[in-house]
Amino acid sequence: MTLDRFELRTPHVVFGPGSRADVPVEVDRLGGRRVLLVADAYQPGVIDDLVAVLGSRLAGRAGQIAQHVPVGLATATVEEADRIGADLVVSFGGGSATGLAKLVARERGLPIVAVPTTYAGSEMTPIWGQSEGQRKTTGRDPQVLPRTAIYDPELTLGMPAGLTAVSGMNAIAHAVESLYAPDVSPLVAVLAEEAIRSLASALPSCVDAPNDLAARSDALRGAWLAGLALGNTTMGLHHRLCHVLGGFGLPHGEVHAAVLPYAVAYNAAAAPAAMRRVAAALGVSGTPGAVDGRTAPAALWQLGRRLGTPVSLVAAGFDPALTDEVTALLLANPPANPRPVEADGVRDVLKAAVSGEVPAISS
Repeated sequence: MTLDRFELRTPHVVFGPGSRADVPVEVDRLGGRRVLLVADAYQPGVIDDLVAVLGSRLAGRAGQIAQHVPVGLATATVEEADRIGADLVVSFGGGSATGLAKLVARERGLPIVAVPTTYAGSEMTPIWGQSEGQRKTTGRDPQVLPRTAIYDPELTLGMPAGLTAVSGMNAIAHAVESLYAPDVSPLVAVLAEEAIRSLASALPSCVDAPNDLAARSDALRGAWLAGLALGNTTMGLHHRLCHVLGGFGLPHGEVHAAVLPYAVAYNAAAAPAAMRRVAAALGVSGTPGAVDGRTAPAALWQLGRRLGTPVSLVAAGFDPALTDEVTALLLANPPANPRPVEADGVRDVLKAAVSGEVPAISS
């Protein structure tokens, strides 16, 4: 008899409006005395407040943040951590800030207190990534999983509509792909379905009314659950393809939003149970064809259009002339996936994403 084994890996979570005030509490709980602050420049006033409450605990700050964490930036930040004798990292911002903090943790074993301000979900995963030239490398290391994640919905108020949309669809991608991962557990499936439901319901209000705290809270809660689902499963075609594309400097959230419906369409026939859960979470399970989840890719495409995400992969910055190179890079290390990943299939996904049209189910 085959035994299933499962262990939920999660940071300590503090959630709620105003919870950013708990940053020094969590730093003290983890024994931090010389903090390196890794923060983006999105909310300078809030960062100034954070600097003030950290007080003498703050030993230094990372001076630069960049998408996909270039190797040179990571090296410089590790050197800064060494210079100040850091014993803990506080990351404040989107996935790029969290990603940079993770590389410090990977090299020096420092605990992280993460304060996310977008729906990236990186604060819930042991996944790290860095880029060099036109290549992005990712991996898993339990050492980079933050020890605490502080979710303050007030920090997402006023997030621009475009960033809200692509960050939210990125989070939905985490949840969708975890549902058909080879190591998905019943608990993760419940988390993922609830994540999709919360995000799909809340994101339109977040885009239309950026200061709607209730909608922002629901979206952030969905992002938390989506990141947790991804962190406890194996990534498939969608994430691996987006990481390859990220190596060419394409924007992270935009690429995830543009690729998602087509990667899901590629896998739909091979993962009918997962597609039914996605369709149900998106509220389209009662429509014709939903019995096998075939409405799920179209519903994801429709949600993206409603939110205003890029209409195609070209709109996200992709040059179709790179299709063969991207395909070769992905196939050099093919992901675990419900449907085998082959060259023609990857090209079809890219071609469909370039077209931007309603996805058709592959078989």
